[in-house]
Amino acid sequence: MDFLDPKIEQYTLQNCEPESELLYELNRQTHLQILQPRMLSGHLQGRILSSYSKALIPNNVLEIGTYTGYSALCMAEGLKKDGIIHTIDINEELTSFTQSFLNKSKFNNQIKLHVGNALDIIPTLKLEWDLVFIDADKENYSNYFDLVIDRVRSGGWIIADNVLWSGKVLKPTDRNDHKTAALKAFNQKVHQDPRVTNLLLPVRDGMMILIKK
Repeated sequence: MDFLDPKIEQYTLQNCEPESELLYELNRQTHLQILQPRMLSGHLQGRILSSYSKALIPNNVLEIGTYTGYSALCMAEGLKKDGIIHTIDINEELTSFTQSFLNKSKFNNQIKLHVGNALDIIPTLKLEWDLVFIDADKENYSNYFDLVIDRVRSGGWIIADNVLWSGKVLKPTDRNDHKTAALKAFNQKVHQDPRVTNLLLPVRDGMMILIKK
């Protein structure tokens, strides 16, 4: 589901900072070579993530769900000089493609790609997070939140993508539709959690912005 009129979206992109040459090529090659290219954050969402990161100037960023690395490269633009992004993806088949683009970036030494199950990897990263971006398997959004919330600093952000799920969150959920059910539960969970403030933005497929009190 497109939440913006295509003409409005095009006008928006024309009046946003353009993609870098590397991001443009990553966007292009993802669409040419990789299955489900809609999973890519893309130009508009990428500029949003970049802006948030530049505002926070994070030292430690956790990304759950790397895909081909577009969002990690965008968030890296705001890192402190010695800051680092730990990004996790379970799909080993994407590792070579993703790492090749990370290696081309001036931030290549600041992005550490972990391959494996995020539920197992996150507890091994003993860091205080300034920014967390959740964009992985929807059934585990609540579990990811529970794993990171105590390690997010006061004033730190958690951003969760796809929380509108093509508008399916507005409809009765089929008992076999576990992804939609999980996203509904996550949205309700964080909305009621007194440890965070929350803002749901109808951008792309919905971005939940959580700020740790």
